Amino acid sequence: MRFSEIESHLRKFRVGIAGAGGLGSNCAVALARCGIGTLVIADFDVVEPANLNRQYYFSDQEGMLKTDAIKENILRINPNVSVITHCVTLDISNIPGVFAGCNVIVEAFDSDEMKEMLIETIQLKMPGIPVIIGSGLAGYGNNESIRSRKIDDTLYICGDELTTAGEDFPPMAPRVGIVANMQANTVIEILMLKK
Repeated sequence: MRFSEIESHLRKFRVGIAGAGGLGSNCAVALARCGIGTLVIADFDVVEPANLNRQYYFSDQEGMLKTDAIKENILRINPNVSVITHCVTLDISNIPGVFAGCNVIVEAFDSDEMKEMLIETIQLKMPGIPVIIGSGLAGYGNNESIRSRKIDDTLYICGDELTTAGEDFPPMAPRVGIVANMQANTVIEILMLKK
């Protein structure tokens, strides 16, 4: 299948991204480059200097809302993508509204509690919508430990599922990028099977 055919097919779909940090910003850019029709991106944070080592932002965007900055960057890459942003803290009450109409949702949070809340909310209130989570991406090297795994019909995990980020074991651009691109690749794999 030619890229133009893949792009034409992907243009029909809407993908939600919960979080616009390292995973979310890089995954969003990968999906935009492939021609996803609509991206729905939710985050409440602003771009800080410490984000620039792994997130898809630029130094002149420091202080901007991440949702505004990522929309700006995506539209520079592919102006044909519709980018809908929500500057909110996601919770049980607003997730179904924010991600209404999405065919797939990508989880890109730092906190395990937020990951769990998102998965449970989608499974309960938006049954049947696939969720792709990132788990285990801190540090560097050890490429062979990073993988993608299907848990059930609607839940996928990308990462090594072991490493936890901390001050002495920070998330770094290479592994964050690998996992973000695995998430994007999983989204495309799912959507290419849909009519």
